[in-house]
Amino acid sequence: MNTQSLKPADLLHPTVAALISVIVNYGGTFILVFQGAKAAGLSPEQTASWIWSISVGVGLTGAWLSYRYREPIITAWSTPGAAFLIAVLPTTPYAEMIGAYMLSAIGFMVLGVSGYFERVVRMIPPGIAAGLLAGILLRFGIGAFGGAGMDPLLVGVLVLTYALLRRFTARYAIVGVLVAGILLLLGLGQASFAGVSLKLALPVFTTPAFSVNALLSVALPLFVITLTGQYMPGMLVLRNDGFKTSASPILAVTGLGSLLMAPFGSHAFNVAAITAAICTGRESHEEPGKRYIAGLACGVFYTLVGIFGTTLAALFVVLPPTFITTLAGLALLGAIGGSLATALVDLRGRETALITFLATAANVTLFGLGGAFWGLLAGLAAHALIHGDLRLLRGMPRLGQSAAGEGR
Repeated sequence: MNTQSLKPADLLHPTVAALISVIVNYGGTFILVFQGAKAAGLSPEQTASWIWSISVGVGLTGAWLSYRYREPIITAWSTPGAAFLIAVLPTTPYAEMIGAYMLSAIGFMVLGVSGYFERVVRMIPPGIAAGLLAGILLRFGIGAFGGAGMDPLLVGVLVLTYALLRRFTARYAIVGVLVAGILLLLGLGQASFAGVSLKLALPVFTTPAFSVNALLSVALPLFVITLTGQYMPGMLVLRNDGFKTSASPILAVTGLGSLLMAPFGSHAFNVAAITAAICTGRESHEEPGKRYIAGLACGVFYTLVGIFGTTLAALFVVLPPTFITTLAGLALLGAIGGSLATALVDLRGRETALITFLATAANVTLFGLGGAFWGLLAGLAAHALIHGDLRLLRGMPRLGQSAAGEGR
């Protein structure tokens, strides 16, 4: 991939894609962190430390991975993990929670070094992988228009702006939507940044404690939920857009980052899925070799948010939910369309890809595992039963092959 002779335009589009990705991440799911902190009875200083640790952690790990492999490897905190923690934080001593975070992180590091997870990812048929991604992203595409009932003016302006700009300049469509939306919000008085002031966040160290109860009730479920709900779809996002970096170093680096930041409150880092799709596709940059800039920009934005703690996080909370969901849906239209096209192109695998897509889009949650896991499981089971390919269900004989050299 050619990463030389970067022009200003080469920096603009990936940076805007990164900004939208960060806005969607903080504006869409970050409320779970505040809910978890409230459930645990954390002090404002401990809450700010949690924000600092996950923001700086994902910023540094994502930026380093993107620079090292020259691919847009976007990292994030575990969203399903944060939702799970809301239930267990009130009943588990905070020091034991920190210890559980560290044990979970060590598990990811060991899994990354083993290379096993990478081999499993490589054996998933492309149609099923694309169907999984399309199913995950579908609700965001629907969300682009779902807010019209509450705020038809805002949604209408954003959609029309996108369509108009796509006619004349596809590269600047999302940039224009972002600018037009913020100007409209300011003009209508639906968003105000007047009360926001910069204030540094200070990390608070908590000495970890370890117990069998926290291992079984926190560390193990957090590990499984993050692996199936974030790492698996996140790796498939990268594969769907043609990026080949092995899962092994990603697991190892994010696991190490989680381990180092855990004493300050961070629960788990992982490769991003939904917000990553904003940065890995053509909307980020037409040349795949220059999309890694989005990963670097995400790292800078996340790190800045972490340094200034809840102050900058509040910026994203100020933006109306309708604006965030519409912006996310429009930014992901290309990823949704590309995933569906890939899922349906192979006639032999079309039915199993559709099963994966529909099962994932249904977003069924059972035993603490979300729609991505069950959609993938349904697709693989259907593939094995319909096409007689039982390798995925009977031990995967290629697991003995070495994973060395699989990534770049």
